[in-house]
Amino acid sequence: MPFTVLVCVDGSELAEAALVDGLAVLKEHERTVIATVIDSADPMLVVGTGFAAGVMTGDELETMQREHRAAAQRMLTETAERLGHPDAELMVLEGAAGPAICDLAESLPASVVVIGTRGHGGIRRAVMGSVSDHVVRNAPCAVLTRNPDAD
Repeated sequence: MPFTVLVCVDGSELAEAALVDGLAVLKEHERTVIATVIDSADPMLVVGTGFAAGVMTGDELETMQREHRAAAQRMLTETAERLGHPDAELMVLEGAAGPAICDLAESLPASVVVIGTRGHGGIRRAVMGSVSDHVVRNAPCAVLTRNPDAD
């Protein structure tokens, strides 16, 4: 089984800086997968809430989701180039970021997940949630995190 590195990106410069450091630690690997997660389409935009009607048609929602997926794919391609991994496998996932990343790590199977963290304090993390925290606690493999603000 090849040593597979799953690199998680969100398009931010802070996350990318963390990933550069993380990948430097893992110089020797056979497979690189770079992934990002977009939100799932909210059907309430079409069907409404019961008190209010939907605000778009099903076709408009599908077009919006296709545009989000295309933007995510472009971001992955650009990130792969900047990270020096132009031949990496690129994957756009949908849904809640933490669980989607853990599910992908299991299905690959990944040897290690590389993910940036912003280092939010406990209260802010408890209120907002933390993708990296979820991945650290639930991934089926090792997780390498790097807080780019720690320098």
